[in-house]
Amino acid sequence: MDERTRADVERAEAAIVEHYPRLVRLAYLVLPPSMGRHRRVLTAHGLVQRALPRAGRRPARGLPAQRGPAPESGYDLVRLRILRLALAQEGRPGRGLPAVPVVWGLRLFPRAGGADELALDQALSAVPAPVRAAIGLGHLEGLDEDTARAVLERAGVEDAEAAQRAAGLLERETGADAAALLNSGEFDPCTVQTRPTDLLRRRQRVRASLALAAVLALGAGVAAVVPGGDGDRSGRAPTEAQQALDPARLLRTPNEQWAGTSRVDFTAWPARGRETGDKELLARALGVWAAPPEDARITATAGTSTRPPGRPPQLLYAGLIDNVMVVVFHDGERLVRYAEPEDATPTLHFARVDDADPTTSAGLVIGRGNGWMRYLLAPWISDVAVRDLLVPGAPPHGLHVAPDGVTDRIATPPGAGAGCGRWPVAQFRPSTRLGAALPAFLLADLDDLVPVHLTYTPPPAVGRSTVEGPREATDPPALQNWARTACRLGSLRGAGVRSVDNWAFAEQPLPEGAGRATWVCTRADTWRGPGTVAVQFLPPAPRPTDPGRIAGRAVDTAACSRFGPHVVADVHWQAKSGTWYLLAAGSREVVGLDATGGVRATGRAGALAAPAGRDARAEVVGRLRDGRSLRALQP
Repeated sequence: MDERTRADVERAEAAIVEHYPRLVRLAYLVLPPSMGRHRRVLTAHGLVQRALPRAGRRPARGLPAQRGPAPESGYDLVRLRILRLALAQEGRPGRGLPAVPVVWGLRLFPRAGGADELALDQALSAVPAPVRAAIGLGHLEGLDEDTARAVLERAGVEDAEAAQRAAGLLERETGADAAALLNSGEFDPCTVQTRPTDLLRRRQRVRASLALAAVLALGAGVAAVVPGGDGDRSGRAPTEAQQALDPARLLRTPNEQWAGTSRVDFTAWPARGRETGDKELLARALGVWAAPPEDARITATAGTSTRPPGRPPQLLYAGLIDNVMVVVFHDGERLVRYAEPEDATPTLHFARVDDADPTTSAGLVIGRGNGWMRYLLAPWISDVAVRDLLVPGAPPHGLHVAPDGVTDRIATPPGAGAGCGRWPVAQFRPSTRLGAALPAFLLADLDDLVPVHLTYTPPPAVGRSTVEGPREATDPPALQNWARTACRLGSLRGAGVRSVDNWAFAEQPLPEGAGRATWVCTRADTWRGPGTVAVQFLPPAPRPTDPGRIAGRAVDTAACSRFGPHVVADVHWQAKSGTWYLLAAGSREVVGLDATGGVRATGRAGALAAPAGRDARAEVVGRLRDGRSLRALQP
């Protein structure tokens, strides 16, 4: 090694020592997010630690200072080498890499940031490596556009200008202060947290090794006892429970079966995703389902069993969703979603879905993050769009769907305590190949594995003796009704709700010419059977999204369903004159109303309006057409 080469190496070594955290952060940013954070952390350290020029090979230098630019610094040389190695990993992670540090029994990952850091990280994972490199050179390295473009070109980026334009567009779309966020703990692979790897998997490997050793040790003895050394080949067949853990026995529905069957539900879903042939992944998912490790996170909707599979389940999906390996099974009555993050313990989510139909089995939540989620669509859904229930007049906007049925991200409704400025829902349109002209329908995400079907039952039509059944909530009257009641859906989160119907069971003229009010019974039916109801009083309002007042509630009831088609409710209401009234209304079969107690009044034709003190207590009872009586629901 000559003196100039030795000097180059020494300068590069000094640059690595002095700027190690900065270089590792840049490498971590450029490396593919699909590696997972644990592998990216180790790979970023490995790239930097082995970025020294090779001994005996002098790096390219500039011409003498008097004839052109000054020679490159050791830091510039090291940074360029790191960029080239990191960019080369795009689309083929792990190939051509120098040896990386090895960590046994632990997963490493940077500290979690806030919502802004998460949003930026998700945006970065959706762009190619040259764009991430352009952002890193601008915000981590502080280079101007011309210098950054030159570095990108030397690192092998074919269209450096396009990468810089895409980087600027990403920053504008996210609205983030990229420089501050990229220098936060979320993107710092030098300050990491640790977690154990899958303890169950490690224990299984140890047991398997011991079992193999025992078999090898006993092999000679068995051969000596059994004539010919062939052993007993009439072993018992595996039990059904054992077969359930064999990936080769998973049920797989043919791709087009949904178009030629009378049972259109989850059983008609084909297996989709790029990893449906990964037997190791499927075996891990089945193993965790059968015997979850102690640190596994398990979620089950109300009334859903978490028991192990009793027979081979049906495979619905296996693939990578936002850097998380996801597998979804269906065992005839439950959906089981297995998630395997690269840097965390596995999670299981169980949801009951027995007796599903083409609408309630039209999709499931395949991925979820901070403020967003993705659906996996049924094969019979030809189109999906997103609309805001709080903007009933706005048309839905289309949503891109990948070939494997996974949608782009959809914003989720605000969480508890975060107000109610929007309520996004998905509008699904079934394929005409089902053989029936099924209308479009709405599904809402309420933090469960399966979305909730929203319907609407209009007010009783004049002259009709029967009540219409629920219909899809996609026409203007339905959307206007849901605009005033949507924000109360938040109380149903995580309750295993199957469908929610808004039944406008009565309309009532208000005293003093104040217009007409609508009485709505919102019924939420769960997958396990019981339902809850809330009666809402909707007087005329200045804004189409102004919520109504709760007039009555009931749990574990058949009210407002086909098995309980009668309902009565009352509320105190103040007119503009300042006068308070007791208002009451009943459904179609209520032919009279009687108020007793602090207010004594009688109403005919299913409606009552009587002056009453604001706090006057009254008991309202409805008289049904068949002579029975029905008490008003209480708030």
